[in-house]
Amino acid sequence: MKYLAIAGRQPLISLAEIQALYDSQAKLLGKNLIIFQTETRVPDINRLGGTIKLGRLFEGDFKNLTKFLNESHPEGKITLGVSDLSKYAKTSFAFQKSMELKRSLGKLGRSVRVITNKGPEISSATAHHNQLGEKLGCFEILLLDREIYLSLGVQNITAYTERDQARPARDARVGMLPPKLAQILINLCGPLPKGARILDPFCGTGVLLQEAAIMGYVPYGTDLNERMIEYSKKNLNWLFNEKNRKRFKISDELTKNKDAIIEELAVGDATIFQWEGQISAVAFEGYLGSPMSKTPVDIKFKTEKARCREIILNFLKNIAPQISQQTPIVMAVPAWLRENGKYAGLNILDEIQEMGYNFEKFRDLNQSDLLYHREGQIVAREIIVIRKR
Repeated sequence: MKYLAIAGRQPLISLAEIQALYDSQAKLLGKNLIIFQTETRVPDINRLGGTIKLGRLFEGDFKNLTKFLNESHPEGKITLGVSDLSKYAKTSFAFQKSMELKRSLGKLGRSVRVITNKGPEISSATAHHNQLGEKLGCFEILLLDREIYLSLGVQNITAYTERDQARPARDARVGMLPPKLAQILINLCGPLPKGARILDPFCGTGVLLQEAAIMGYVPYGTDLNERMIEYSKKNLNWLFNEKNRKRFKISDELTKNKDAIIEELAVGDATIFQWEGQISAVAFEGYLGSPMSKTPVDIKFKTEKARCREIILNFLKNIAPQISQQTPIVMAVPAWLRENGKYAGLNILDEIQEMGYNFEKFRDLNQSDLLYHREGQIVAREIIVIRKR
């Protein structure tokens, strides 16, 4: 089955995420469209941190589409919108096609509400507000040249905000890992079976642990700071409460074992700690150095870089004998904005290979493409994906 993803603000990272999870041959079209195929796993918009909208190819023309929409929702009002994603998209064409569908469905006796937009594409906010692709009877049709895709939904900004801001324990002083990035890091581990145990050895307030649980994985976290472990326990307890486990569809198996999962969270130095039990995958945001409001001078940059390098390399050395061959490790490590406007990272790739790890390769992507940042951000996150040889 062929799918279309509309990527977020960093499409190359979105492409890597889809290649890792669904299709190693996925490719980028234009600035932010990703085409991919998969027969074994049905893509889920709610677990893709780097995708704004998701669509499935409709194998037919507009006449067939009218019949499909009518039969898919045989009773009640139909709500629909059309987005034109073609290279030379025009607002008028999207509107024309939406009116064409409305007239065709009207001839079948159907009541139709059309969602329009000022541009050729319906905004993600508008699509989310009207539940296009998510609620029965609500459709968004995505046009890409001569192909028609049916939306499978839009990124749920409301849920992300709730998971991020409604948690009982937050601490801006230790950095705030966005839930979207946590999802991306987990997905870059590749397909994992339900119930896989994911380790975050720098778990902080537990954002990645939380996202792992929502995906159906067993979260396992440690942190050097005792206060962070207490925060993670509070946040996982919040996630597993009766309201939230239903809201975020936490599996019954995880809910049943929540006390044991929370009890396993431990204070520990990742450079020397001995983890217990099987580890299916490792995903984390490492120490990003001291908070910075401006580009660091050379001395400060070199000091921070040396400190962060030491932590990551010692961790990788420590965990190597504790994991099986081919276990994925996905990490976000710091890269600092320099005076020339470019980012400088830890420069640890050679050392990582010498330790016995292989780098994951992504089609049409280089390591420099995996830099997660906002415009002008002083400390960016470089994403590194490796497996133990």
